[in-house]
Amino acid sequence: MTTKSQAVLNWIDERFPLTSSIKGHLTEYYAPKNFNFWYFFGSLALMVLVIQIVTGIFLVMHYKPDASLNAAGVPVAFASVEYIMRDVPGGWIIRYLHSTGASAFFIVVYLHMFRGLLYGSYRKPRELIWVFGTLIFLALMAEAFMGYLLPWGQMSYWGAQVIVNLFSAIPVIGPDLSLVIRGDYVVSDATLNRFFSFHVIAVPLVLIGLVAAHIIALHEVGSNNPDGIEIKKKKDSTGKPLDGIPFHPYYTVKDIVGVVVFLFVFSAVVFFAPEGGGYFLEFNNFIPADPLKTPPHIAPVWYFTPFYSILRAVTYPLFGLDAKFWGVVAMGASVVIIAFLPWLDRSPVKSIRYKGPIFKVVLTIFVICFFILGYLGVLPPTPGRTLVSQICSVLYFAFFLLMPWYSQLDKCKPEPERVNFK
Repeated sequence: MTTKSQAVLNWIDERFPLTSSIKGHLTEYYAPKNFNFWYFFGSLALMVLVIQIVTGIFLVMHYKPDASLNAAGVPVAFASVEYIMRDVPGGWIIRYLHSTGASAFFIVVYLHMFRGLLYGSYRKPRELIWVFGTLIFLALMAEAFMGYLLPWGQMSYWGAQVIVNLFSAIPVIGPDLSLVIRGDYVVSDATLNRFFSFHVIAVPLVLIGLVAAHIIALHEVGSNNPDGIEIKKKKDSTGKPLDGIPFHPYYTVKDIVGVVVFLFVFSAVVFFAPEGGGYFLEFNNFIPADPLKTPPHIAPVWYFTPFYSILRAVTYPLFGLDAKFWGVVAMGASVVIIAFLPWLDRSPVKSIRYKGPIFKVVLTIFVICFFILGYLGVLPPTPGRTLVSQICSVLYFAFFLLMPWYSQLDKCKPEPERVNFK
């Protein structure tokens, strides 16, 4: 650095911890040497979040959250989306980047969570990181649900109507709670404005705060690795982990590879299949919302369907409360229970590399059930599909609730003292 640039940096450091932050989180933050491709998805999730925020800012410049009809008899909100797609220069690609980005966000987050299951990234001392991650997932679901209403298409309108009405099943406070969420007795202009404000301002602020807390907590205790061993236990004479390397430049460069591959795939979808075969953008959502015409089948977006299947799997009343209430409870519990993994897993090792056959079989069954629930959630319910979703829902919860038992029963291999590259 030149003397002048060093003087500027010193002036900044006296007033803001710039250099120490760079050292603490990049150049002197030591990560394990044996990261594999599963560790791309954390940085990819951060990149997709940036894409969503930037594209969202440009969309807000032209979008109007107004459910009233214009001169052509089309809702203003729906017409503003069409205006963005057809008349705003570059508006179509901004909209498709945002809509495809929502699905990409969940794909990346689901893979990121699956990596945590594989390598025990939720185990001590990373319990708080996992809890923050679960809260990020909940905030992301709220953000996606509220954003889904904004195009004011048929599936947006009726999907919101169905989901918000589920809250009315809660005893005593349910009807009033659903009224507060909607801002009216039906999904209307008040609901649209309410969801718009939460989608654009409130939930993103919460999401950004949770992501910051997630990263700070991660850098405090250090990253996990495919072997599930703590690299801080083995240090050299200078106090640096023997099995660690600085995150920058080694992993920042490596992450660029993951970013490039992701952007190739992401761009291919945006340019050639932005509707994702009707899963990313449902065909019914290209029809303006009509409160007087119900679609033949109402289903949420694909990333909600596993939990929606669990909700629909509950068909029997219990303790004097109807099935809809217990369905809502089951759906909520299916997400919240993920946060308790650090205390449910009693295995002596973290990584699947050293866990026994029981965990590997159970995890495989869990993943298969999750995919089946996701697929059934897209389809209209039938007695046969309901039975399958009930079986898969039981197996879903069994994965968590029986974990304290089968994780201790499993025959595990001993963890190595140092990271293993084989």
